[in-house]
Amino acid sequence: MNRRTAIKQFFIMAGGLTILSSCLNDGGASIVLNKLKISAEDEQFLGDLANILIPKSDTPGGKDLNLHLFVIKMVDDCESPENQAKFVAGFNKLRKQLNLANSKETETALAGLKDQTDEKAFFEIFKSRAIQGYMNSEYVMKNKVTYKLIPGPYNGAVKVKA
Repeated sequence: MNRRTAIKQFFIMAGGLTILSSCLNDGGASIVLNKLKISAEDEQFLGDLANILIPKSDTPGGKDLNLHLFVIKMVDDCESPENQAKFVAGFNKLRKQLNLANSKETETALAGLKDQTDEKAFFEIFKSRAIQGYMNSEYVMKNKVTYKLIPGPYNGAVKVKA
């Protein structure tokens, strides 16, 4: 065997293994998280919850805008460890309680979170981050917000009362 051929095959195998490892999904979230452990089912649940919070109408819904991914990433990167723990604890409790197949029952259950502190803390974090993600989304910024370079027209010939 030729040394050049062996080195070439080695690099091809190394590149293939790198690509293969990145293609294999371990059942986790579809984005890279440093502190949170979110499974694919949990991500699906959060996507359904984002759709309940911002439903699809003539505008895209929460899941269409990937707000659940925005929320997960913001909680993972920007929230304090205490808030991350509250988020995960409340999420786990709420996930056990709710089945998002019936959205009317889910909406009433979410409205009644006043007594349950963990679930309420989770939903407050989720709601605030989802609204932040929606207001900063590409869709809203391009289609809903009108940008004016100057806040108002300039009129230099205005008489001033003494």
